[in-house]
Amino acid sequence: MDKSAKRYLSYLASEREASTMYRQLAELSSGDPREALLELADIEDKHAAHWEQLLREAGLDVPPNLGRLEPGSERLIARARRESLQAVLADLEEAEREAQGAYDNEPDALPGMAEDERLHAQVLSGLVDKPDVDHDRPQDEVAKLGFSPAGRSVEEVREAMNSAESWHRTDKSGSLRAAVFGVSDGLVSNTALVMGFAGSGIASGTVLFAGIAGLLAGAFSMGAGEYVSVASQRDLFAREIAMEAEELREKPLEEQRELELIYRAKGLDRESAKKLAKTIMANPETALDTLAREELGLDPDDLGSPVKVAASSFVAFAVGASVPVIPYIFAQDTAALVIAIVLAVLALVAVGGTVGYLSGAGIVKSALRQLIVGSGAAAVTFIIGSLVGVGLG
Repeated sequence: MDKSAKRYLSYLASEREASTMYRQLAELSSGDPREALLELADIEDKHAAHWEQLLREAGLDVPPNLGRLEPGSERLIARARRESLQAVLADLEEAEREAQGAYDNEPDALPGMAEDERLHAQVLSGLVDKPDVDHDRPQDEVAKLGFSPAGRSVEEVREAMNSAESWHRTDKSGSLRAAVFGVSDGLVSNTALVMGFAGSGIASGTVLFAGIAGLLAGAFSMGAGEYVSVASQRDLFAREIAMEAEELREKPLEEQRELELIYRAKGLDRESAKKLAKTIMANPETALDTLAREELGLDPDDLGSPVKVAASSFVAFAVGASVPVIPYIFAQDTAALVIAIVLAVLALVAVGGTVGYLSGAGIVKSALRQLIVGSGAAAVTFIIGSLVGVGLG
């Protein structure tokens, strides 16, 4: 038996196993969860039929389907019967996510089979119990949002909702995140560097030179690193969205079907899910935006700007790193060191408080944490610098 036939048999056994398990789980549920599980089983049966056909074309006998399960699957079914369907859905979803790339590099798989496998995990995720959503929101509450969805673009609606709910702090480009953490990195790293040189007892001019060198090296390093990172991530996400756009053009009915399954798994009945998916697919731009979010888990409006992030990182690091350096421009020796320490402490508290405000973790807590970490790093390098200075002196 050649390698291809062995692969076909392996795939066939896996698809039959999944189909049998989904059907047995469907027997333990009702309503939309039951229908969703049965539809997943039907998809697995179609995949199994494909591998059966390839085995026949290879002149091999197709093994009978005995409907038996592996011990692991048997235990999962037994647990579902003993507890509930919900008790096993998380484990089942995790298993599907681990196996969802099985057909990515399989040349004999049918078009769409890899996407079907990815869809399984999304459907199972949607079946997991989530907090109820109030779909009967009073109109006066809707009016508080300050807009009517009709005639608005997706982006306009999203921005209006975020404006109405001021606790949302969005940063699509990533530049705000890069700026805040750039200041923090520059402040901590260059303060530690300056304290290390100052502790060695070296001349103030040398400390100033070291601080400026650390500022420039760190700023360029941060900017370049952020640019490459965000650019690579953006390229990857853009490729995923482009592939989804191609599938939307070539297989619109399959994409609509995927949306139906996802919405049914989220709690919509068959007709509502079908109507919603059909409405979305009527507009190609809206359809791509929705598929990117629902199927890929990506926000097309939040891919990040490499230039903005790099620039923010560079400037922010330089600003933070300049704090312990500035005193050495106008003062020398002990006076410069004392001023640098005072400015660094104030800056650490300010940066930590800002991070706490933006993240919602608490201004005081974050400020103290930043102060402790930054001061600790500076103290350690100062002591090491003193020891080195004594050893060299």
